[in-house]
Amino acid sequence: DATQIPYGAFYNCNKLTSIAIPNNVTSIGEDAFYYCTGLTDITISSSVTKIGASAFFRCRALKSIVIPDGITEIEGSTFSECDKLTSVVIPDSVTVIGSSAFSDCRELENITIPEGVTEIASGTFKKSGLKEIVIPDSVTKIGTDAFAECKNIEEIHIPNNVTEIGEGAFSKTNIRKINILS
Repeated sequence: DATQIPYGAFYNCNKLTSIAIPNNVTSIGEDAFYYCTGLTDITISSSVTKIGASAFFRCRALKSIVIPDGITEIEGSTFSECDKLTSVVIPDSVTVIGSSAFSDCRELENITIPEGVTEIASGTFKKSGLKEIVIPDSVTKIGTDAFAECKNIEEIHIPNNVTEIGEGAFSKTNIRKINILS
């Protein structure tokens, strides 16, 4: 039994529409489903503890994803350019959300960032459809361009634990209200 889906295994499989990752798989490699533009539905078993960078990059038809408990890091560009993504469930086990992880997810309006995440990396949500952001108390750093060009953002809540905000973190948005929580 294979325990991992290797690098680029299903790269550019445009006709692939649905996949269920079985219980024996523990790792999804980098670029595993990169550019699978027809992929609308994926179920990831709870046995998966690692999802590589750009694993679902440009899966333009993917609508929702439940990241299994046990994943500690959402690596860079994992779900970047998933145009139709509207629902993401991130488990409390996640402590790192990598750069550009959800960039260009234009229909992603809401996301709950779990308590325990300490940094929102550069470009994490750039050009996404987010409307309101509640940043958990555990976050201390918001990276460069983290929320840049999120045209739908009107309100943001920043905890007082944030000690660093990168250049352009909220640039080119329509923010009307900023709450710095104490």
